Amino acid sequence: MASVPVLAACGSGADGADTLTVFAAASLKAPFTELAERFEDANPGVTVELSFTGSSDLVAQLEQGAPGDVLATADTRTMDAAVAAGLVAGEPASFATNTLTIVTEPGNPKNIRMFADLTAEGISVVVCAPQVPCGAATTRLEEATGVDIVPVSEESAVTDVLGKVTSGQADAGLVYVTDAVGAGDAVTAVAVPQAAEIVNVYLVAALENSQSSGRAGDFVRFVTGANGRAVLDEAGFGAP
Repeated sequence: MASVPVLAACGSGADGADTLTVFAAASLKAPFTELAERFEDANPGVTVELSFTGSSDLVAQLEQGAPGDVLATADTRTMDAAVAAGLVAGEPASFATNTLTIVTEPGNPKNIRMFADLTAEGISVVVCAPQVPCGAATTRLEEATGVDIVPVSEESAVTDVLGKVTSGQADAGLVYVTDAVGAGDAVTAVAVPQAAEIVNVYLVAALENSQSSGRAGDFVRFVTGANGRAVLDEAGFGAP
């Protein structure tokens, strides 16, 4: 069974089993947990350990020396930063896309119908911080619509935005379509037509300092292959 989260060293453990440490964007938690389990089933003796948080935080952890084998980010900007820092081995591969949507409390009690409604008096909105991929996409959406949101908080991961809405701490939030799908009846989704033009491309790559470079490459191919596509499709991710 894949474990979440961990920042342990990678490579062969004392029992001889191979351990693969995967750093992945928070929005990938559900599909990557399933993919890790499938990868373990296909590779007896291999354990996949997963660490999820905002993409920019993942890169910062790796820059500070956290050991890992694979990195999956929610946009090209953060993967480019990892490449520029010399963290990545080889060329990153795109494997999924995602767009933003509004989520509200179940039933949409504040009657939010469009992006501009997020600026209405008495509506508390939470978004991702600008340095996070979902926050960068939010900024682009504001520019596309000409609407400036004044959020009550800016979160470091899209899952934290979702959590603020599902817990009743905010009336609405901007999350990925996949987060809304995964939340089910815990939220009501309100589509934003302009969001269709603001697409985040997800990339995955083996890490330069991986102690299991062969396994890391295998996992990257697993994610970008038929297994990955099937799981990502089911979770609502678009094709790259």
